[in-house]
Amino acid sequence: MKRLIEICGKERVTAPELIPQEYLVDSVTGRQGEAYALVFPLSTEEVVELVVYAQLADLSIIPRGAGTGLTGATLPVSSELLIDFSLMNQILGFDKETLTLKVQPGVTLADIQAYVSQEGYFYPPDPGSKDATIGGTVATNAGGMRAVKYGVTRDYVRALEVVLLSGEVLPVGSITEKNSSGYDLKDLFIGSEGTLGIITEIQLKVIVPPVTSQSVLIAFDQLADVSKTVLAILSSHVEPTALELFEKEGMAYSEKDLGLKLPLDSGAAYLLLTVDGQDPKEIIARYQTAIRLAETHGGIDSLVLTAETAVQVWQLRGNIVAGIEAVSQQEPLDVVVPLNRMTETIDFMKALGQRYHLPTVCFGHAGDGNIHGCIMRQHLSAAEWEKRLSQLLSELYHFISDQQGLPSAEHGIGLLKKEYFLKEANPVYVKYLRQVKQVFDPDNRLNPTKLF
Repeated sequence: MKRLIEICGKERVTAPELIPQEYLVDSVTGRQGEAYALVFPLSTEEVVELVVYAQLADLSIIPRGAGTGLTGATLPVSSELLIDFSLMNQILGFDKETLTLKVQPGVTLADIQAYVSQEGYFYPPDPGSKDATIGGTVATNAGGMRAVKYGVTRDYVRALEVVLLSGEVLPVGSITEKNSSGYDLKDLFIGSEGTLGIITEIQLKVIVPPVTSQSVLIAFDQLADVSKTVLAILSSHVEPTALELFEKEGMAYSEKDLGLKLPLDSGAAYLLLTVDGQDPKEIIARYQTAIRLAETHGGIDSLVLTAETAVQVWQLRGNIVAGIEAVSQQEPLDVVVPLNRMTETIDFMKALGQRYHLPTVCFGHAGDGNIHGCIMRQHLSAAEWEKRLSQLLSELYHFISDQQGLPSAEHGIGLLKKEYFLKEANPVYVKYLRQVKQVFDPDNRLNPTKLF
């Protein structure tokens, strides 16, 4: 502990008995962990010293952002050294000639989006929690509701500075537009959940923002008709910014929690569509095309949202999980399947919920096949909840694999999905994942209990 204080200063080192519970309890499962210490570095140089100290003291390390993850990826399991990056929260520079923003990993998404907006630019990735740090979103390759048009975090990371377990500082990537110069190591670290190296600096691509946008809410009697409409829209020139799917039963939790009502009463399933661009006339033509396609494929009602109503509807969509958590503990799902298998996957998820008497609410990013779900514990005992949940998830992830889908689209594997990921993943694939881990972390000190 004395050496940690020498590195970071007394005020930035927390002894194990004083670490706040938010660091030691998983927000999803309630599982309790323990840490060796909690430290708050200010610079890459301090991170290097912390890594060297961990090696000498035979410690494992967990890098941590804002703690908004949903897979237990930053929960300390075996007295690891927790490195909190919330004080490495500076925007280091903005190069308008290359449209590159340089930041430390503790900067929040909200701060990045506010900063580039003031400069007249746009950072598109838009995960649900705006309090998430950019380091955390890079570590999980977070996506969000705009991914269908703009892509995910990986598409906006130009370069990284990474501290390796050896204490070396490794620059990866480039601010150039093209790179065919050797292996792309940058992409190895994006989505690696802190298991390969510790990200201490990030250079992000930003773009010119759209001039205008328009949201439309479309109602359907059947979920299958939503999927047909999504496929038709994606095969057209509509070019949606967002395509969000949800059902009336799930929206009811959000409505109750917020005290708001969805402005369409008809229908059992809904598609929330946004289009954006530079030409207002083109925007009108595109959303009108989307409405016509919906009517052709079973849409029963639609509403072009005013700016004020759009804010409320998007707030309702974004609050579904919070509405469910207000009444029950829940297991968050983040599966992804081919677009043409969304309906049968959701139907299967809900049927599993009925079989195991675990109410299951499904919604998600319809434009990229990313289905979110909440499996609700309600009043079950801990033992019964864990038993039923384990059985349900085993069947679900096997089904997802059969659909050529994957267990996570944007949350990562972490601790919660590790068992199911390893069970369903191709053994050759896992073999080489382990070999990559061995290259960068031969002693298995970086987030050692996560991913695999």
